[in-house]
Amino acid sequence: MDTYGSSFSSFRAYARALAQTPNRLARRSGSVSTSCEEMSRVRARSGSDMQKSLRWCDLVGFGIGGMVGAGVFVTTGRASRLYAGPAVVLSYAIAGLCALLSAFCYTEFAVDMPVAGGAFSYLRVTFGEFAAFLTGANLVMDYVLSNAAVSRSFTAYLATAIGESTDKWRITIHGLPKGFNEIDIVAVTVVLIITVIICYSTRESSMVNMVLTAVHILFIAFVILVGFWRGDWKNFTEPADPKHPSGFFPYGASGVFNGAAMVYLSYIGYDAVSTMAEEVRNPVKDIPIGVSGSVILVTILYCLMAASMSKLLPYDAIDAEAPFSAAFSGKSDGWKWVSNVIGVGASMGILTSLLVAMLGQARYMCVIGRSKLVPAWFARVHPKTSTPVNASAFLGIFTAAIALFTDLNVLLNLVSIGTLFVFYMVANAVIYRRYVAVGTTNPWSTLSFLCSFTLTSIMFTLLWQFAPPGKPKGFMLGACAVIAIAILQMFHWMVPQARKPEFWGVPLMPWIPSVSIFLNIFLLGSLDGPSYVRFGFFSGLAVLVYVFYSVHASFDAEGDGFLSHRNGEILKETGDSEDHSLKV
Repeated sequence: MDTYGSSFSSFRAYARALAQTPNRLARRSGSVSTSCEEMSRVRARSGSDMQKSLRWCDLVGFGIGGMVGAGVFVTTGRASRLYAGPAVVLSYAIAGLCALLSAFCYTEFAVDMPVAGGAFSYLRVTFGEFAAFLTGANLVMDYVLSNAAVSRSFTAYLATAIGESTDKWRITIHGLPKGFNEIDIVAVTVVLIITVIICYSTRESSMVNMVLTAVHILFIAFVILVGFWRGDWKNFTEPADPKHPSGFFPYGASGVFNGAAMVYLSYIGYDAVSTMAEEVRNPVKDIPIGVSGSVILVTILYCLMAASMSKLLPYDAIDAEAPFSAAFSGKSDGWKWVSNVIGVGASMGILTSLLVAMLGQARYMCVIGRSKLVPAWFARVHPKTSTPVNASAFLGIFTAAIALFTDLNVLLNLVSIGTLFVFYMVANAVIYRRYVAVGTTNPWSTLSFLCSFTLTSIMFTLLWQFAPPGKPKGFMLGACAVIAIAILQMFHWMVPQARKPEFWGVPLMPWIPSVSIFLNIFLLGSLDGPSYVRFGFFSGLAVLVYVFYSVHASFDAEGDGFLSHRNGEILKETGDSEDHSLKV
C-alpha cells in the first residue's frame, strides 16, 4: 500500500504515482463492487439522497419522451427509401423486439440495484472498474455530442414550423472555419433552460416532460391519421417508378433487417430511464413497467407512423431526409400547412428527448464521481433540490458551448455506437452475474461461452455484410446459426445458475440476453467506418484519462477506506453485509 498520501498532493507525489501505474492498474482495473456497496457506501458519497418521487407513469413518460424524438421523422424515410420499402413497418417491429430484450437486461439490474449509475454501475459490479469507466465515459460523451447536435436541429425544426429559413436564426462569422462558423443562440438558450429545469427538481422535470410528451403524441397521432386518411393502399405494393422493385418486400428479407438496424437507433433513449432508478418510489413494481412499457408503446407508435408514411407515398417517392414534412411541403391543394404542423411536433420531440438525455448524462457523471474515477465534486447532490446539481450544470454548460458554434452534422449512427456497445456489455453482464459467484463456481466456463458466442455472432455479421449473395452465403450463415444455437444450448445444459434475482429477473435465461448479444453485434455491424473511428478515438481518450488520473484517484480512495479491493470477484451479498450497509 502506498504510504505517500494523495497522488495529487504535489508534483513529486504524482511522479511516484505514475511510476507505480502498472501495479495500480493490476490492482484496481478489475476490482468490482457489490450492489450493497453501490446502494449504501457509494451512494452516501453524494451527501444528500436523491428524492424518491417517481412512479411507473413518470418512467413511461421519460421513456417515451427520450425515444420519440426527431429521429423517427428522419429514420423512417431513410429506412424505407434505401432498404425496406413498405416493409419498414416490420423493420420497426423487429427493432422494437431487440430493444425490449435489451430493456429486460437493464431491468433486472435496475430492480436489484436501484442506483443512478445505470450501465456504469451494472458493469462495475460484474466486470470491474476499468470496463465500467470505459463504457461510462463513452456514454457521457455520446450524450453530450448528440444533445448538442439535437439542440441545433431544434432551431431548424422550429424555423420550419413557422415557415422561415434556418439561416435567419443563426449568425455566420466568416473568419471561422466552415462547420464552426454558424453561431446558434437558440440552441444554447434551449440547453441552458433545460439545465435549469433538471437542476431544480426531478419531479418538476417529469411534469414538464409529461406535458411536452403529451403534446408531441398528439402531433404524432395527427400525422398518423392524416397519412391513413390521405394515403392509398396501393402504395404498399406499387412503386412510383415501374422500373424499381415492387411488392411489400421490394428488397427482400435482407432489406427488412438492414432497415431494422437503421431504425433501431430511434429506440436508444430508454437507457436514460435506468439512470433514474434511485429516484423511483417502488423499484420492484415501477421499473419493469416503466422501462418495458415505454418500449412497447413506442414500438406501436413507430409501426403506425411507418404504415402511415408507406400508405401516403410509394416507397421510392419518399424523401429520405424529411419524409413526413416533404410529403406535404410541395402540396398546392391546401395541405401545405401540415408540413408546418409536423415541424411543431418534431420540435416538441426534440425538447423531450433533450430533457431525458440531459437527466441521464448528469446521473452517469454523478455516479462516476461517487466511484472517485472523476473528481468527487461531480457526485454532490444538493440538499434542497435533491438533484446532482454540479454534474447537471457542468455538462449542461459543456453541451451549450459545443452547440453554440459547432455544426455537428453527424449521422444518427455516428453517435450511437457507444450506446450499442453498452447494450452488448450489459447483456453479457447479466449472464455473468447469474452464473458466476466466487467460491462456488468457476468463471471460465461462463467467460468461454460469452467469448465463443460473441465470435460466432461476429462471423455471422461479417458474412451477412460482406459475403456475395448466393447459395454459399446461405450455407455459411446457416452453419453459423447452428453453431451459435449449439453453443448456447450446451451452456444451458452444462452450467447451472449460481444466483437468481430476488424480485425480478430476465425470463428464459440465458436465451433472451444471448439473443440480445447477437442482435447488438448484428446492428453494430451495420454501422459505417467513421462510427468506429469515433468510438476508437474516444475510447483511447478514456483509457488515457483512466491511466493518468482515474486509477490513481481510485487507488487513493482504496487506501483511505472509501473503496474496497475485490479484484475480479463477485462476492455473495450475505445478511451480514446487508446489515453493515444499513449502519453506514
